[in-house]
Formats: sequence, C-alpha cells, structure tokens
Amino acid sequence: MSKRHLIVLLISFFPMLTVGCSKDDSYVFRYGNAQNENDPRSVSMKFFKEQLEKRTEGRITVQNYFSGMLGTEREMADSVAIGALQGTRGGMYEDASIKFNIMQLPFLLESWDQALRLVRSPWMAQVAQEGKAKGFHIPAIGVSQGFRAHGSNGHAIRTLQDFKGLKIRVPGSQEVYHQMEVALGANPQGIAQAETYSALKTGVVDGTTAPPSDLWDRRQYETLKWITIDRHSTGPDPLMVNLKWYEKLPDDLKLIFDEVAKKAMAYSDKLYMEMEEEIIAKLREKTEIIYPDSATIAGMKTKTKPVYDFFVDRGDFTWEDIKAALAVAEGDEQ
Repeated sequence: MSKRHLIVLLISFFPMLTVGCSKDDSYVFRYGNAQNENDPRSVSMKFFKEQLEKRTEGRITVQNYFSGMLGTEREMADSVAIGALQGTRGGMYEDASIKFNIMQLPFLLESWDQALRLVRSPWMAQVAQEGKAKGFHIPAIGVSQGFRAHGSNGHAIRTLQDFKGLKIRVPGSQEVYHQMEVALGANPQGIAQAETYSALKTGVVDGTTAPPSDLWDRRQYETLKWITIDRHSTGPDPLMVNLKWYEKLPDDLKLIFDEVAKKAMAYSDKLYMEMEEEIIAKLREKTEIIYPDSATIAGMKTKTKPVYDFFVDRGDFTWEDIKAALAVAEGDEQ
C-alpha cells in the first residue's frame, strides 16, 4: 500500500476516533492482518467476530480486513499504535515487548506442545503486560503459523554447507532471522512477505524462511524448487489491541472481549497445528520436500547459538529470561 493510500486511510479513521462510543453504547473494532481470508489467522478472526458480536449482542461490531488490505504488517501495527486501527496480528510484536523475540530464537522450541505451553503461560502473560507501556492491550497470545522452513531455488539445502552464500529473504523487521542466516553462512535480505514472491521470481533472493502455510497461501512454491523442513524457529502471535480503545469499554465488555480473544487464539493454534502436515503434503506435490538428517540439524543448532549471545549482549533480554522461557516450555517451571 502506498504512503498516500495510508494517509487517506488514516484521515478517514480519525473522525471516528473522536467518538469513543455512539449514543447507544456501541463500539467498532477494526482489525487487519496480512494473511488471506482462508489462512487460520484470518479464519480465527472470523470466529472472533461472530462470537464477540453474539455475546455482546451487537454492542461491539468487528470489521475484519485481510490480505494486507490496510497495508503491510509494519503499517498496520503503526496504525494500531496511534488508534487509527483497533487491532492486528503479525510479526510486529517487538513493538509491545522485546522479550517476545525470545520465542523466535533458533531451535529454542522443538514441538507444538512446548510452543503452546509457553504462549499460554503466566511468564508470557507478564511479557504481554509490558505492552501497556507502549499503548497495547494484549488479551491473548498464540503460536505464529507453526514452525518455519527454508525454501530455495538457488540450490537445495540438504546440509549445513548448502547455506553458504545463499541470498535468503528474511522479515525485514525481525532481527533474529537476520542474525540466524548470517550464523548459518547465508546472506540475509530483509523483504516484506508481500514482496517475497516477486523477489524470488526475479532472482533478487535465492530462497526464503517462512512457515509452510505462508509458502502455500502466498503461492511462493511456484518460485521454489526445494523446501527444507528444518523447523528452525517459531514465534508468538499476540492480538495487539489499541489500549485507549480497550480502556473505553465498560467492564462487562472488557471481560467478554478478553474471553473471546482467548478462544479465537486457541482456535487459531488448533487450525495451524492440524493443517501443518496437510500443507506440507500439498507442497510436496508442487516441489521437492527435504528433511535434513539429525547431523545437519545438530550442526545448525551449534552454528546458531551465537544468535542468543548477540541479543543478550545487546541488552534485549538476559540469559535468565531465556532460561525461564525454556523452563516453562519444557514443563520444568518451579
């Protein structure tokens, strides 16, 4: 979306912001995400709309905008921050708390069970509370589209040595993946998901890191010869809500809003988890699927350990924070 389009969008929203609620005590929750309407993230927000409007008897109306209709993930998060949009989900959770990035650390988590245990924990809820200082209310957190894979068209990624020199697309706003690819010997290129298909098609990059759901939904498999299922990372999926909007809700609506948000996020996690292998099977019909051997995965884990040091040394979080998150994920929390 162009800057001019965004400005027009913001101007159209601002008159509505001057009225916290209408005379009949009703509220509008405008929400946007980058995924198409069939992605589990979007499907779960359709569920959120249906349930919230039903339980509040129409006192809260939800307007959903999918497929990046309101801009990139960066633009939508900025719109939520200033109140031009009321909610979003995506990769800009660092805006709320830098500690959300802990979940992205390469090979920190090994399974869906660990990921779900972490996002539903009191530890993660405390991280979400830090968002209030930045103007965000976060009522629910899920797992962001499952575990990531590497797609490539330069050459196949079968061993650790195959990363060397590959130009890999990474989310431009997420430093964890940039540092991870450098550690693996690749050449990371920060590119928004909306621009990745074109970058792969034209040879700007040789490959990408993304969840299989993105590789399928965005038809990126059309530009890839190989997909390596290495499950190198996942991430959190917080529902980021403009705090000022939320604070205008009466207490009864706040309670319903938060309850429905948690149910919608649980539904999202269920869909992503159930569809992961199904999507990989679909991708196998379009391109070659590679499962690295245990020695390659072990080598990737060793190579990417300095990524942890990078963020600790920079002061984003501490080793104690990482150990606490891992203890929760592994079920060893005291």
